[in-house]
Amino acid sequence: MKIALANQMRDIDKNVIENYGLPELSLMESAGHRVAQAVRRVLKSVAKKSICIAAGSGNNGGDALTAARYLSNLGARSKVFILEGKSGRSESLDVQMRVLRAMGVEIQILDSDRAWERMQVQMRFADAVIDGLLGTGFSGQLRPSALRLIRLINSAGKPVIAIDVPSGVDADTGQIGEAAIKAVCTVALGLPKVGHYICPGASLAGEVLIDDIGLPSQLLSNDIHQTLIDDELAITLMPERPRDVHKGSCGKLLVVAGSRGLTGAAALSSMAALKAGAGLVTLAAAESLNSIFEVKLTEVMTAPIVEVRAGILGGDNAVSQILDLADKCDALLIGPGLGREKETCALVRKLVTAVDKPLVLDADGIFAFNGRIEELKECKQIPILTPHLGELSALLGLTVDELRKDLVSAVRMAAQDYRVVLVAKCETTLVAYPNGEVFISPLGNAGMATGGVGDVLSGTIAGLLKLTPFAPLAGVYLHGTAGDMAFEQRTEGLIASDVLENIPEALKKLRGLQSI
Repeated sequence: MKIALANQMRDIDKNVIENYGLPELSLMESAGHRVAQAVRRVLKSVAKKSICIAAGSGNNGGDALTAARYLSNLGARSKVFILEGKSGRSESLDVQMRVLRAMGVEIQILDSDRAWERMQVQMRFADAVIDGLLGTGFSGQLRPSALRLIRLINSAGKPVIAIDVPSGVDADTGQIGEAAIKAVCTVALGLPKVGHYICPGASLAGEVLIDDIGLPSQLLSNDIHQTLIDDELAITLMPERPRDVHKGSCGKLLVVAGSRGLTGAAALSSMAALKAGAGLVTLAAAESLNSIFEVKLTEVMTAPIVEVRAGILGGDNAVSQILDLADKCDALLIGPGLGREKETCALVRKLVTAVDKPLVLDADGIFAFNGRIEELKECKQIPILTPHLGELSALLGLTVDELRKDLVSAVRMAAQDYRVVLVAKCETTLVAYPNGEVFISPLGNAGMATGGVGDVLSGTIAGLLKLTPFAPLAGVYLHGTAGDMAFEQRTEGLIASDVLENIPEALKKLRGLQSI
């Protein structure tokens, strides 16, 4: 499923009205009906329930008024409050107002202290609130009256059903101004929006219900370069595993990782690669750490590498050893827990530009290119980078706040400018390709904010490099699914090895989807 930017959704609406002949009021009917269904879903029954409808003066408000009509027909007591905009009401909103007035539904324009007092009283007794104030047209700062209304709704503590995006959330970035509606449910019209998946918008949207409202399907995919990593996409990412496979044909992965105090990262990433399906995994690490890894890892082979100091890799001899090992492997993962010593960073840069194999860079493997990001263009194959936002900001020379202002645009431009695949980790995971395509995962949870989970992700992706050309996407899906399974079992107490242990279950789920 595609994910739309606000201007893309507006273009789709315009196209369907002007070129397909589908009237705006028809779209409004579909939207309003779907919103009314969402209210009924939240409340279980709407009969005799008091529903407060907060509407703006545009078509988002028209959708809300249409929902009010459907709810009134279901026996709800609908009361509508309209916040006038600078440009006045849309024609479609006026139509919906006339219909509601003819039905006897109470409508108040919030243009006086008395009207605001009525709104406040109504909020006190409401069973639910519909947010139809701003929709996807909002960016920047709220008008004082909109800010006042949003704060009033939030302070009431009632369940809020938002139309398209919670008012005050920028649909393209997930950013907010002074305030934004906190919804229990958001009905995404046509397509989901970027702001549904990136915080703070993602934390305010509640459950996101997506409805195409009858828009022609071909319009919902053309020239849109953001895609949701959902079950529908996932079933296309992993080919069936043939019966006659053997460990050699499933992929030989070389992992260059670990240093003193950071052996866990190397172990987690190596095991994740095996659990994702790699046939053979070899961990190349400083020779003084080899005895540790031989105890920690049963199924992973180890290769002790000459070190410059105890537990620290560096120097030409180490580079030569690792390159010899790389010649016998299908792909490499460099970086988890590798350390940030000057000699180690130099080793990483030499390896990355010398090997001609599929390559994943994580953690300290990415750190080695801070201030030298242009050198990534010298890679013989397009590398896959798996940074969290702190690592990405350091790599790009930006602050995290600057990145977050428009995260999708930032990762898209970075992938294009430096010819890399970027797997950017935050409350969601974004995968950006050099051709401008960006994929967003809705999977994952707050429990995964714990050390080592990123190492499991990089290992999962690396373990899939021989098995599928879509390893970054498949890896993100499996990792997110495994993380959600672990959260069900452990809640906030989950640790990285819980995610690791659930990768086979995530694969099992994916195979089950493929057989349907």
